[in-house]
Amino acid sequence: MTSPVSPPPPAGGGGKGPSSAVRIALIGAVVVGVGVGAFVIGRKSSGGGGGPAFSSGESKGPPTAGATVEGMPEVSSEPTKMEVPGAAALPAIWVDVHSPAKVRDALARNAWLKAQWDKPLGQGFTSGWAAFLGSTGADLKASFKGAVLDVVAGQLLDTPFRTVWFTGDARVGTPALIVPKANKTAQAAWDSLDAVAKRGEMVADSCPASTGKVPDGGFHLSRWLVAEQTVWAARSADRLVLSRHPVVVLQALCTPLPELDADRGVDVEVGFDPNAYGREAQLFTHVLGLGEDTRLQLRVDGDRLVAKGIAGKLRPDGMAFDGKPLSDDLLKLVPEDTPVLFAFQLTLPESLEPAQLNAFWKHEGRPRIRTRQVALVWTPRGTSLEPELALLWGDEKDADGLAALFSGGARTLVRTTLCKHVVLATSQQEVERLQKACEGRAPNMLNAAGPVVAGLRAPSTVVLGVNMGRLLSGLATDGYTSEARVDRSSPMPKALPPEIEAARRDLEALPYLGFRGNVQGYVMLSEGFGT
Repeated sequence: MTSPVSPPPPAGGGGKGPSSAVRIALIGAVVVGVGVGAFVIGRKSSGGGGGPAFSSGESKGPPTAGATVEGMPEVSSEPTKMEVPGAAALPAIWVDVHSPAKVRDALARNAWLKAQWDKPLGQGFTSGWAAFLGSTGADLKASFKGAVLDVVAGQLLDTPFRTVWFTGDARVGTPALIVPKANKTAQAAWDSLDAVAKRGEMVADSCPASTGKVPDGGFHLSRWLVAEQTVWAARSADRLVLSRHPVVVLQALCTPLPELDADRGVDVEVGFDPNAYGREAQLFTHVLGLGEDTRLQLRVDGDRLVAKGIAGKLRPDGMAFDGKPLSDDLLKLVPEDTPVLFAFQLTLPESLEPAQLNAFWKHEGRPRIRTRQVALVWTPRGTSLEPELALLWGDEKDADGLAALFSGGARTLVRTTLCKHVVLATSQQEVERLQKACEGRAPNMLNAAGPVVAGLRAPSTVVLGVNMGRLLSGLATDGYTSEARVDRSSPMPKALPPEIEAARRDLEALPYLGFRGNVQGYVMLSEGFGT
């Protein structure tokens, strides 16, 4: 069975018709979106909207029409004034779809996604929105034909668009869809939905923290209500915006307009802003010399999305050199089932004494420098669970310097030496997992699939490996256990319910995505690999 993100299989059959095709593509978009976002956000999304809370599997088939205009509340004649937040939110992570039709067609033809439609995984992702997306123009007495989903996916989002998650409070889990430079088709789709689904309106007379220019009369936000599901929508002179929360819509209206110019052969990109994640992320990207436009790139290959690599520019004052292959000692130390592996070449002074590092980063003097190979091994978990993270430092001579650098703070790290690497881990259990891999008592990355090993052994300045199957199946299990009601009368079951276990197994079929970046001058060349 093929999955939506990996190298293409032999050419296969088509879809199940237009509506089913875009519904299948929707599941694929959710799977891909969750996958690329999970290793950056690493947390359970909050706010409204579905997620992998899988259904029991009793309902079969695509969503049916679930709404009519009969009995729907009348539109208020007077819009409500919106209470504008005093603080602005930063775009934290975003997914740019540069070739919507191409991506939609590939996902609609994908065999793995077709198989998930009637299973708990597919039903769980879409159950909360089945009635909304399946409602037809005839149900709503609208001018359009087909289902709401056809209008949204096939018309409104038929031009390049961005999905963005903002920093902030609980609304951080609610993304916004932004369509810049909407064409006539997208604008007509917005008008047709607004005409029949609008049930209320808000007006915002300013942007949060005055971060953007407001048109005369303010921003007008429409509340679309179909089958008891609400979406907030707005349009301005340069964009269309959709989200489940009105504040997120306003933030998307006020944020600088995204540029959606893609490199040749790039169909989807994932970007993030380190400034949205605190001083640690800012320091990390500064040390690596990465500029603000660093991004992961994917392309359509057959009926799948495949990794194309890491692209971007270095900071003008950044320092990075041509890439090197990851050592066998490092690959031997990393467990084969690691969800996220991030490895890089780090150029630092000969000594890691703080005064030397400060002078180096301020470009004061010319200390002796050398390059170290460093890796982060990460298992993302829900917000209620302890993180599982280990730093693997490929130079034992730096052990004392690292001990000084990572001393103090709120968390005590477990330090040891394994496979010629200094290891700093969040728990003794994580150290034991690495030790088993190092000693050959558990599979390590040298035992991974051939294309993965070859990709990790190719020269790279920065490499990100994401085991999509392990990542998403683990997050699905964490999501179930965090939401399960556990008390004295109802303890946690020893085994997962059949539908959760089935969804977990289906997710494990997803492939490995590898993104490499190779520095040449001040440009990061994009290279990809995977299973």
